[in-house]
Amino acid sequence: MYLLSNQVKQTPAFKLRLPFVGESRGDYHTQPLPGCPRIPRSLQLRGYQRQAVNNWFANNGRGTLKMATGSGKTITALAIACELYKQINLQVLLVVCPYRHLVTQWARECAKFNLQPILAFDNLRNWQSLLSTQLYNVRSGSQAFLTVITSNSTLIGDGFQSQLKYFPEKTLIIGDEAHNLGAPKLEESLPRRVGLRLALSATPERYFDEGGTQSLFEYFGPVLKPEFTLRDAIAQGALVHYLYYPILVELTEIESRTYAKLTQKIGRALLYRERENVEFAEFEDNEDLKPLLMQRARLIGAAENKLNALRELMLTRLETTHTLFYCSDGSQEAQEVGQRSSLRQLKAVVKTLGVELGYKVSTYTSQTSIEEREVLRRQFESGELQGLVAIRCLDEGVDIPAIQTAVILASSANPRQFIQRRGRVLRPHPEKERATIFDMIILPPDLDRKTLEVERNLLRKELLRFVEFADLADNAGEARMKLLNLQKRYGLLDI
Repeated sequence: MYLLSNQVKQTPAFKLRLPFVGESRGDYHTQPLPGCPRIPRSLQLRGYQRQAVNNWFANNGRGTLKMATGSGKTITALAIACELYKQINLQVLLVVCPYRHLVTQWARECAKFNLQPILAFDNLRNWQSLLSTQLYNVRSGSQAFLTVITSNSTLIGDGFQSQLKYFPEKTLIIGDEAHNLGAPKLEESLPRRVGLRLALSATPERYFDEGGTQSLFEYFGPVLKPEFTLRDAIAQGALVHYLYYPILVELTEIESRTYAKLTQKIGRALLYRERENVEFAEFEDNEDLKPLLMQRARLIGAAENKLNALRELMLTRLETTHTLFYCSDGSQEAQEVGQRSSLRQLKAVVKTLGVELGYKVSTYTSQTSIEEREVLRRQFESGELQGLVAIRCLDEGVDIPAIQTAVILASSANPRQFIQRRGRVLRPHPEKERATIFDMIILPPDLDRKTLEVERNLLRKELLRFVEFADLADNAGEARMKLLNLQKRYGLLDI
């Protein structure tokens, strides 16, 4: 339960009425002013999107939309901006995104709504003067509307912060992938003078950060109904159906010994925490445990036999296209050893696919420039490039609906990453009837009785995600049977 202690004193100064979103409008007979919000003539909001818009207005311009990846959060948010422009002559739309490529992606969507955004990221010289001028124009009345799209890293910079005091009261701030904005430095940088606030995220709750989650909800407002789950999205056609194939992978002998030692150390650290009367759920915040858990996660993520499993799988799929390969994200808050581990697997996967099997792939990482990403996206959609090998940067917000198959070689313990990756693959596309997900799951080695109990507790939350993946798949029975041996082995049949 998160208390919204600041909500009352931060309420916007205007009274909003419920909109009539989705009904026929006569405003298409008049030519809209350039850059002013207008819902595209062809757009028909889905029922849950209309409900989300209504509930945000009913909450007087505050709230968080918790909607599955790919369910149309961006369109819903822009529909809210259009309605605000009609109701109160909204003057500024400010969109904050976690990554640069999402700034350009939002720009494409904004153009469909008649908006002409300033893209405020990277070099100050490219946008600061233009932003100052247009803010002045809006405040003086010589410009009707201004759209600004920025990145999280630009938001916290002095250049952007110095401009925030000039944003008028009739400004709507949209936090995209808003869970990121609960981090202390970002949360402190959010403009307090802006009263109209909307957060978007499939997973707004921050992983093991209740304080950051509460700060997020205090600023943007609570999660609004309807919470649109993955099951809802598939049922209503917002996302496609999928097949799920768990691939169970054994550790090598050396990896097994290392795994067992790490699990024993984790067990001793947990026992100490229990003596200190600390809840199990808090253990990942413990400084002694964190490096052990990270080491074990890297070991699992980059396990050697995954390459053998990948080779075996792809030998039967050499003619396929539109395949995404998710590699180990060993970065773990940019720790150098993690980055090395992550890049090793990336290079090994590219070598296995491209050199050994002749499968046409390219890497897609945070180092890939925006221009190059656009080229790769076009080549991937056309089938000229059969696959993309990615680390993390494809997790949040990137829209490549042509993806038909995902091979997950590694995923972190963070459920957000799991949810984001699944949503990426399930986005609808004219040539995609159903998606396919291959998920590599490491089989823990045989452990002694004490260590086995530690492993059982650690494995429980992992299995919960795999089982959820299986249950929502079209081949649920087949997928669950594959996981049954793992559940039996660790006495986790209650999941």
